[in-house]
Amino acid sequence: MMIIEEALKKQGFAFEVIRNEKMIYTAQEGAEYFQIDLAQIAPTLILYTSKGFYSAILSGVNRLDFKAIKNVLHCHNVRMATESEIAQVTGFSVGNIPMFGLNIPCFVDAKLLEYDFIYGGLGKEKMTLKVDPHALLKLNSIVEILQ
Repeated sequence: MMIIEEALKKQGFAFEVIRNEKMIYTAQEGAEYFQIDLAQIAPTLILYTSKGFYSAILSGVNRLDFKAIKNVLHCHNVRMATESEIAQVTGFSVGNIPMFGLNIPCFVDAKLLEYDFIYGGLGKEKMTLKVDPHALLKLNSIVEILQ
């Protein structure tokens, strides 16, 4: 967590670490809890592909387009990673996957870039990161921005 904060500070991105009073399990719960647009919620998903693991950071209003991922990667096998694969690849549990610091390539939803701030995982229970979405492009290994 401190490494993420240091990287954000070093790059000059605005952010805030928020301690939640309760666990947030869905994008809808997050939008209601923070009283923000559902599109500002940015869950990090982990994908298994025939070319390896990838992350996808989506807006809370969009669904993952598996066909688009397959086309970008030129592969046929793309699925959501299992809980055990997620833990093995990221070191985090489902629901606590951070937006930054994963050593896997990343897809980012273009919708997130429309906002001054987005809200997503920081890698710890009951903790949320409010951050300038452009940090996603600078601090992750981006494969593609999904339209």
